[in-house]
Amino acid sequence: MMKAMTAREAKNRFGEFLDMARREPVIVTKNDRPVGIFISIEDAVDTLIPERFMEKEAGYDAWLNAKVGATLARVDAGETGLFEQTDAMASLRARIAAISSRGNRE
Repeated sequence: MMKAMTAREAKNRFGEFLDMARREPVIVTKNDRPVGIFISIEDAVDTLIPERFMEKEAGYDAWLNAKVGATLARVDAGETGLFEQTDAMASLRARIAAISSRGNRE
């Protein structure tokens, strides 16, 4: 079971609270109801949190939506198929290696 602390305990014992959160997520309660969860930065790396708070170049979201939308439309129309993850990763690694080798020759 996840550790829990009241908001008052978390405030009064902040150092202990931080230490607990580095070991596992801590639920923060107020008036006997959960109001939040505190996780370490190490645990946050594997979530969407960094994506939500990273600075992106202007127009990135529109570009990404257009690319993903176009790909999904091609899949739906039967113009292309989907790869298994291992096949997609192998293809991506091969493309990166080819680009890198071209860059080393220039």
